[in-house]
Amino acid sequence: MRAIIIWQGAQACTTKRMRTAFLCVAASLAPFHGAPLPCQTISPVIVEYNGKAEGKFQLTNDGLTPMAVVLEPRSFSVNPEGKGVYRPLDTNIHIDLSTMSFRLEPLQTYIVFYKARADALPAWFTVWATFTPINKVEGMKVRVMLPHTVYLYQKKPITRDAIHIQNAAYLTRANTVVVDLDNLSSSLVRVQEVNIIGGGKDSVQANGFPLLPSSPRHLEIAWKQSSPPSYINLRFPNFDVRQPLSIEDK
Repeated sequence: MRAIIIWQGAQACTTKRMRTAFLCVAASLAPFHGAPLPCQTISPVIVEYNGKAEGKFQLTNDGLTPMAVVLEPRSFSVNPEGKGVYRPLDTNIHIDLSTMSFRLEPLQTYIVFYKARADALPAWFTVWATFTPINKVEGMKVRVMLPHTVYLYQKKPITRDAIHIQNAAYLTRANTVVVDLDNLSSSLVRVQEVNIIGGGKDSVQANGFPLLPSSPRHLEIAWKQSSPPSYINLRFPNFDVRQPLSIEDK
């Protein structure tokens, strides 16, 4: 019997700086097929442009099995918890890829070039790269999907008054900071860094994230320090938003 695993690598597969996505199948899967374990990478994972894009990304097959790679651009939205919801590419986004499919030999790297523009800014999309083993082997077949995400920014940057924080609280029983914020504008912006600050030198840092136009975001960040935190600081490209934290017995 052949089992097929499809692995979609996005946030869970990226480095802290969002530069490389990868998948290395755990050794525990080896008994299913006895074939060499695949390991594929894509880099960079996220890129940002002002207006139109002219870029490239590279895909590497570090395994010993040749892979068939198929590229598919898709649009997406992001739910309040930060999970991407994908759909067919929006008709107002135009992408020209140097190839849509190719063969990637063992230990080979392939570079894909592209141009992208949108009828209206901002815009964003992901090019999914699907890796499928070419060799026919009995047992488990692993299909890997890795993302290259592109953000096309508007010319005018977002301003501080476009960011609204609805709720910012420290839940004492859960030892968690909970924050709800909104981007009230029609512009795209990235939260570059999140910092929770307490008394003394206590602090916790969390990764940044894109904040899409007219979109909410819900954050939950663990706080393991002995004293409660005092405030949260959100760093944007041109300003910071600092919000005191209320204390709730939850």
